[in-house]
Amino acid sequence: MSELDFELEEYFYVEDSNIHGLGLFAKTEIEKGEYMGEYDGPHINDEDDNDSHVLWAEMEDGRWVGRDGKNILRYLNHSTNPTCEFEGFDLYAIREIEPGEELTIDYGEEPEEDD
Repeated sequence: MSELDFELEEYFYVEDSNIHGLGLFAKTEIEKGEYMGEYDGPHINDEDDNDSHVLWAEMEDGRWVGRDGKNILRYLNHSTNPTCEFEGFDLYAIREIEPGEELTIDYGEEPEEDD
């Protein structure tokens, strides 16, 4: 477990989700616009080297870079009414989040049933 995971675990926990498998939940109230952490893991440059925890982000120069998530942010599930969003690999709350609420992002497209 990385040092960043210990910091993230002060604010979030992983538990069974009503959305899909395991999900990420808030331990404390999170204000709209609050920075929530960085999606951390090794860089992936080949779309063929992609698993269910890879987050792709567009860089300022237009390149797409992936990270294979290794911290607890990899448990964010999809919602069309998300609680947070990524700017690059940095996660921010897009509305107030209550303790015990599942944290979600919009994957940008409906995931396949196998995801």
